[in-house]
Amino acid sequence: MSLSKQELFDRIRRDNWQQQLSIRALSKKYGVHRRLVREALASPVPKPRKRPARTSPRMEPYKKTVDEWLRADLEAPRKQRHTAKRIGARLQEEFGVALPYTTVRDFVTARRRAIAAEGGLPAEGFLVRHNAPGADAEVDFGEVWVDLAGQRVKCYLFAFRLAYSGRAVHRISRSCGQQAFFEGHVHALSVLGGVPAGQVRYDNLTPAVRKVVFRSRLREENPKWTALHTFYGFTPFYCEPGLRGAHEKGGVEGQVGYFRRNYLTPVPRVQTLEDLNGQIAVFEERELQRRIGSRIRTIGQDFAREAPHLLPLPADAFETAMTFQPRVDRYSRITVKMCSYSVPVRFIDHKVTVHLTGDLLVVFAGRREIARHARLAGRGLEHLVLDHYLEVLLRKPGALDRSEALHQARAEGTFTAEHEAFWAMAQRQLGEIEGTKALVRVLLLHRHQQHADVLAGLRAAVDLGTCSDDLVALEARKAAQAAGRAPTVTATPTPPAADPTELPDPQLPQVSHLTPRRLARSLPEDARPLPRLEQWDELLNLRRKDSS
Repeated sequence: MSLSKQELFDRIRRDNWQQQLSIRALSKKYGVHRRLVREALASPVPKPRKRPARTSPRMEPYKKTVDEWLRADLEAPRKQRHTAKRIGARLQEEFGVALPYTTVRDFVTARRRAIAAEGGLPAEGFLVRHNAPGADAEVDFGEVWVDLAGQRVKCYLFAFRLAYSGRAVHRISRSCGQQAFFEGHVHALSVLGGVPAGQVRYDNLTPAVRKVVFRSRLREENPKWTALHTFYGFTPFYCEPGLRGAHEKGGVEGQVGYFRRNYLTPVPRVQTLEDLNGQIAVFEERELQRRIGSRIRTIGQDFAREAPHLLPLPADAFETAMTFQPRVDRYSRITVKMCSYSVPVRFIDHKVTVHLTGDLLVVFAGRREIARHARLAGRGLEHLVLDHYLEVLLRKPGALDRSEALHQARAEGTFTAEHEAFWAMAQRQLGEIEGTKALVRVLLLHRHQQHADVLAGLRAAVDLGTCSDDLVALEARKAAQAAGRAPTVTATPTPPAADPTELPDPQLPQVSHLTPRRLARSLPEDARPLPRLEQWDELLNLRRKDSS
């Protein structure tokens, strides 16, 4: 077993003191040179190991030249100074020598600091900021991945952190655009119950800043952002652009990473972002019991002292949504923020009103809502709802099979295996065109009946081998009544279903359901003649004569 140098020194000194062993005996016992024994007897602490000075023979002929280039950089514009890569390229262009990048990088890193010190440049240091209760806060966005409804998507974590107590409020959205930025502020201020009386520190985010005035703290703000912070009465402070300004709001920079590592790892799996934001509220309550660094009090205890110093909230919340009035194109789509969404086909070539939030897009015709979509994050994306095109598909059934709306319905799971089975059966019995029309008539039932009830009706129709949409509607109503809910979406709730174990009253007439027996085999054609109305016409004429 090998001993460390400190342990070896301790044993040599102990054996020399207890057993009075000589230097030669100690050297033989431990298998070391006598110089090391003398060193151990002279001092109980080993001398630090000398690190050999690293040399770079290939770099040696060009060190003075590189030093000149680095000294010239002291007077050059910041964005036009030499990098290690550029120095390596110049050495190859001017001297014909190709040095490894790591060799050039290590030399440049060491010499740049030394030359800056020789030039008398001031050392860059930092000061600890004093945070008064209820005064300052910090805001930032961070990327986070979420398994949303079975699909991994990139979302954004909004964080609003009070500087004194460290109390932070978070919200996840599909984008980091203006609506998400505004909604994060409204949510955070409502959770905190007040507004910071001092400064709120920001990066130069596009939702807030239109233009950074060169080499100054002045900013040209977005007008709606100016309206928001004026509405709540806080003062925004904008950090320096780039990495140089990150330390000016270091609390929230670390908070985003801490929250992502501790509460969003592994990747959360949820059906909706509302579910995830509900979980985040629970995580934030747990954070109130945590102590930051070496603080004596918890975050919750510090926030209890800070809350009375916050400014009161306005009576009403700020309206964060945006309103647009696009025109519906011939594909029954509207385009908002470079993304397309479908609306019912009866509104083609009409202007509609769009209410856009960070996560939702709602379409109105007048005061009536006609469509609702989850907001798309990106450019050139589109979301089409199959139900919006059913009237067109009744006249153009051949367009259904290759339609984008059907593809998206299959991907979302709204067009199920029950629909596929019914469609295939209808096409076999009625042909491709009429079979597709029968499917479209069934899809229209979803507007008035629950999705699960229609699926029950489809299963019954497939089992009976008939493609009658009337049968699907009837079986869907029966499934709803058996489950104790309203047979139609807009109907009033039905009374609770009777207890199936209760025996029927023998005094009441019993009803026999003949539908299953009649539909077990194909229905016969009705051969009865049409009614004749000539006699009724004679009665009408007779009545006119009497009245005259």
